[in-house]
Amino acid sequence: MKLAMVGLGRMGGNMAQRLLEGGHEVVVYDVAAEARDRLAKLGGTAVDALADVATALEPPRVVWLMLPAGEITDQALATLEAGLEPGDVAVDGGNSYYRSFVADAARLAGKGIAYVDAGTSGGVWGLTEGYCLMVGGTEEAVKTVEPAFLTLAPQGGYAHVGPPGAGHFVKMVHNGIEYGLMQAYAEGFELMRAAEEFHLDLHQIAGIWRYGSVVRSWLLDLTERALADDASLSTIRGWVDDTGEGRWTVNEAVERAVPAPVITAALYTRFMSREPDAYQAKLLAAMRNQFGGHALHAEEPVGQAGAGGPTGGEPHGAAQEHPPA
Repeated sequence: MKLAMVGLGRMGGNMAQRLLEGGHEVVVYDVAAEARDRLAKLGGTAVDALADVATALEPPRVVWLMLPAGEITDQALATLEAGLEPGDVAVDGGNSYYRSFVADAARLAGKGIAYVDAGTSGGVWGLTEGYCLMVGGTEEAVKTVEPAFLTLAPQGGYAHVGPPGAGHFVKMVHNGIEYGLMQAYAEGFELMRAAEEFHLDLHQIAGIWRYGSVVRSWLLDLTERALADDASLSTIRGWVDDTGEGRWTVNEAVERAVPAPVITAALYTRFMSREPDAYQAKLLAAMRNQFGGHALHAEEPVGQAGAGGPTGGEPHGAAQEHPPA
């Protein structure tokens, strides 16, 4: 089939390449000329302006947006919409909020344009391994795009999960679960790292857990890779971003009165990771000192992390710094 891919970043570029390798005709557009040129060299038809995408396709047109959720996707859709006609299909493969998508799909349906949401998982490995696709939309619209879905997904990795919005909803929950799984691995490995008396090789343990263990998973495979060169992760700052889906998942759980303590805790841990000198942690220490006389730990001088020695100057006696884990 012939379709357009708008957005040729880490995901969209590889998806366009996989489609080309699968025999599809792909019109490609990105604001970065080098991204367009790379796909053109692989057989794509590059256009220099977003407004030219629709004219490079024949009805019924299929235009796939692989852009950051929110304003960037909204602006691109508005530009593309001007060139689309009844019977055409737009696909949103980004992590858009499902409620906003449902409203946009209803508006476009009034113009005879179908809007399909393709929740996409696979990351930078999708080019070779394929992408899991959680698709929402009308039956007719999904069938129109299905040849592309089947090329992008590995066998068994694509499903039409429901009406417009269902794909983004399922992908949102998928990412919430991802938060919880990642947090569990992170806590477990930190606990093993703290057991200094055993001198555990964390990379070795991640490796053996990949075979036969009940906790084996692709995330564990990636953990093993991350630990291969430097199990101490000494060059990585412990700052963990969130891109919205975890927050939306927690909000949905609250609104629907569904208990989700693991996902919620994982989200809040990401927030805490960005506060190495968190005020709330300081206040907790101060309260423990007030009611129980528990020792306080002074700030370490810059460049002296893990040096050890007395902190001094606290009303209930000096405390020793914890040794580095």
